[in-house]
Amino acid sequence: MADLTTTFAGIKSPNPFWLASAPPTDKAYNVIRAYQAGWGGVVWKTLGEAGPPVVNVNGPRYGALHGADRRVIGFNNIELITDRPLELNLQEIKQVKRDWKDRALVVSLMVPCEEEAWKAILKQVEETEADGVELNFGCPHGMSERGMGSAVGQVPDYVEMVTRWCKQHSRMPVIVKLTPNISDIRAPARAAKRGGADAVSLINTINSIIGVDLDAMTIAPSTDGKGTHGGYCGPAVKPIAMNMVAEIARDAETRGIPISGIGGVTTWRDAAEFMTLGAGNVQVCTAAMVYGFRIVEEMITGLSEWMDGKGHTSTADFIGGAIPNVTDWQYLNLDYAVKARIDQDKCISCGRCHIACEDTSHQAITAMVDGKRRFEVIDEECVGCNLCASVCPVEDCITMEPITGLDPRTGREVGRSYSNWTTHPNNPNRKAAE
Repeated sequence: MADLTTTFAGIKSPNPFWLASAPPTDKAYNVIRAYQAGWGGVVWKTLGEAGPPVVNVNGPRYGALHGADRRVIGFNNIELITDRPLELNLQEIKQVKRDWKDRALVVSLMVPCEEEAWKAILKQVEETEADGVELNFGCPHGMSERGMGSAVGQVPDYVEMVTRWCKQHSRMPVIVKLTPNISDIRAPARAAKRGGADAVSLINTINSIIGVDLDAMTIAPSTDGKGTHGGYCGPAVKPIAMNMVAEIARDAETRGIPISGIGGVTTWRDAAEFMTLGAGNVQVCTAAMVYGFRIVEEMITGLSEWMDGKGHTSTADFIGGAIPNVTDWQYLNLDYAVKARIDQDKCISCGRCHIACEDTSHQAITAMVDGKRRFEVIDEECVGCNLCASVCPVEDCITMEPITGLDPRTGREVGRSYSNWTTHPNNPNRKAAE
């Protein structure tokens, strides 16, 4: 039986599935129910400094992007940090941690970019006996206008400075939550590491407008006829998040720093993919908001069964396993070639492969053969782009098969050597970019 126990930045939890800092972790009631459902940890919704709490809008806070079957594939929110008093949150955190010692409890924080403000709130959080803190440098709306959230996360010098303050004034593990609203995610990650961060988490939400009401001429969600950009999350951001996680995991300056993967995790498979790209655990928000806390049961069962099938006894066996196979385009093998192959027994003759290839690609699939409707690949034209396989509605009907010898399209020998762009004769530089 696979052991799902994880230790992330020194914080132990019975499984790698944590709830992210968000509405599902805003109060003890929610967190307790999440633990009862099986979540290994939570990151308590972001706390601000003592005094009057922030004021959220009293109306729609979410916008959704739906698929054809009305499933939520993207989520947009304009909610701010907790609007509950700091003292109440701290009391609840302390009690929950005492009652659930085997679960991870990390507290998300966001205060003005002043050393004394961070020093004060860190002391208060330490008294709750929480396992660690997560510095919210990612919130893209509302708080960023006040010089917090992504306004800090977008400036590596600020990330390093605040992280260093927190390490100086706290004994707790410090996790830095990074904003994706930046040109190169490695810059703030490197800054966090320089500041002494114990780990990073990413991604926070992406600046977005989810849609426009063409009758009212306002964007959603709308507050009294006006709208603003919000934070985008959900399954649609997963590819972006995985790329950023991988960038940090394989960067020479940040390689080895613990990473908590966030962004569209909905199933155990999503979690496993993040972990193979270097994440030590994952955080979930949108899926829990859409389907409820019990989705973690399937995540736990699915990951455990997959690990058993692969012979993995612990998550450490596969964390980062895909990283050696992530590279830059310039190092891809240009002497490798594939051709599309259509399984005629599975083909339903819908013609989508032909239409896609004929109209937008390489005119490499027939529509008629000997006067009959039939779809076959023309090897002399096929570049192996896999567009046809991507649009085919029948799983494994179209596969991409490697070839060796003479490529009928190019007339070149393929499949027997390795040559990348840094060595290719067509590259006038023939030298890897620094």
